[in-house]
Amino acid sequence: MDQESLIERLMAENEEFRRLRGEHRAHDQELETLKGTPPLSADQQWRISELKKLKLMAKDRMETIIRHVRSGVTA
Repeated sequence: MDQESLIERLMAENEEFRRLRGEHRAHDQELETLKGTPPLSADQQWRISELKKLKLMAKDRMETIIRHVRSGVTA
């Protein structure tokens, strides 16, 4: 199964994966909005840093789920 098909399957079948993907996209959209409004305040710079960390955490967990599914282990 290719990566795209696996992601589609997980989106349909795995609630945690759907939630993580939604969070990842929401963080990405907020990041793009903040980046488009220079000059950035200290709070905005902190938020950008926080959003990047949250995005990475969501992506890491999604990758873990994908690896488990590929290896036949329930995530």
